[in-house]
Parts: sequence; structure tokens; C-alpha cells
Amino acid sequence: MKLSVSPPPFDGAPVVVLIAGLGGGGSYWLPQLAALEQEYQVVSYDQRGTGNNPDTLPEEYTLAQMAGELAQALTAFGITRYCVVGHALGALIGLQLALDTPDALKALVCVNGWLTLNAHTRRCFQIRERLLHAGGAQAWVEAQPLFLYPANWMAARAPRLEAEEALALAHFQGKNNLLRRLNALKKADFSRHAARIACPVHLICSADDLLVPSVCSSELQAALPHSHSVVMRQGGHACNVTEPETFNTLLLNGLASLLHSHEPAL
Repeated sequence: MKLSVSPPPFDGAPVVVLIAGLGGGGSYWLPQLAALEQEYQVVSYDQRGTGNNPDTLPEEYTLAQMAGELAQALTAFGITRYCVVGHALGALIGLQLALDTPDALKALVCVNGWLTLNAHTRRCFQIRERLLHAGGAQAWVEAQPLFLYPANWMAARAPRLEAEEALALAHFQGKNNLLRRLNALKKADFSRHAARIACPVHLICSADDLLVPSVCSSELQAALPHSHSVVMRQGGHACNVTEPETFNTLLLNGLASLLHSHEPAL
């Protein structure tokens, strides 16, 4: 698996691995790169079956496989200790890494993640799947902004959304890959395992997230033994894209707090 790895800003800089959501593209994190690269060595990547890592996913693709593929790629690159910042599906991959490779994960930031799939989120995905089956990639891509962005933000950026849709169609991961990744996402359930996660966790969510209600982060935070959370007043599901200045401040402060809390007492 190909990784994009920035040079460390100084010797011994902590490594931060960015994991996108269902779209799988590392470019999702472009609004965060400049801020993070001043303090961290940043790793981003296109998930298996997307972008620069094309592949046909197996029928019973699992979250554990997603986490294992990333862990293997990081080890092959020589990265053995790192923090993870994950959005939605990416947050779930981060939680899985915390369970499967606890010695590697120093800290985790979950953005609009969840403990187990919320009934409202499940309904949203059912509607999106119907759109995909009935209208193909075009319908999926055209509907996607409705679940990602606040209405006022979209209305003010119509040309940008048209350009994003064209790009998304040109790089669409394929119906089968998308459905297999979505199926793995829907099956994920950390309700019986969250208490085993030992690394510190910072949760960021948006109060106006249409796809993943903010209560999902509250439930996740309550289940994690070493966690704290912050709620953005607005920003939608893709709050790191729509409100980058606010989000980046919360992210940088959260990472600094996590790394400090992880240091052993002298």
C-alpha cells in the first residue's frame, strides 16, 4: 500500500496518521496538512480500493482488514509508533488499531465517530445505497454533499461543489468496492471492546452533523476509559473541511493534550 509521508519538521517529531472516511481518499485532509506539518510528521493515504491504491476488495471485507493493511504498510515504512486522526470510518479504523496494535498507537483523535451504528445513520446509508443502485455513481456523488455539508455552506459554494462532483466521479472507487467498505462500516460495533482501549482518545464532533448525530460521540466518549470530547457548534459531518480554522485549533490542542497525557510520570 502506498503512503504519503511528509518530512519530519524536527528530529523525533511525533508521527500523525490521517485516515479518511468512506471516500477513502487521503486528499480529504488537505485543510489540515499545513497546520499539522509544522509540528508532526504526517502520513496520509488512499485506502485500499481507492485512489493511488486501486484493488478489488474481497466480498467479506472487514474493519480488521482495513486496520491490518494500514498497520502493515506503516511497519514496512519503518513507522512503529504513531498517533491516528480518523474521520467517521477512519475513526473506526483508529479504534480497531487501538485494539489490535496497542503498542503502536500513542493516541487517537476520533472525528464524528461512533461506538455502534446509530439508527439515524443506518437510515441515511440505506437511502444512499438505494440511490447508488438506482442511479449509479452519478446519484451517489450528487447526493453526497447533502450528508457532508451544512446547507448555507453549500449554497454559497455551488461552483466548488460542481468541481468536487466532477472529480469524485472521475475517481469513483467502484460500486462493489464502495458497498463492501460500507458493509464493513455498518457491522462495526465497539460496545463490548471499548473499555480495552488503553491509549488516550480525543473526540471531535459537530452539533449539526446530519449523518452522524453528536450523541454518537457522547456515547463513544462514555465507553472509552481515557477520553475527552469537544463539540463544534457547526460544520456538518465534514467539519474539518467547512470550518478548518476552528477544527485545526481543536485538533492541534487535542493532540498536544493527548501526547502530554500519554507521557509516563517521572
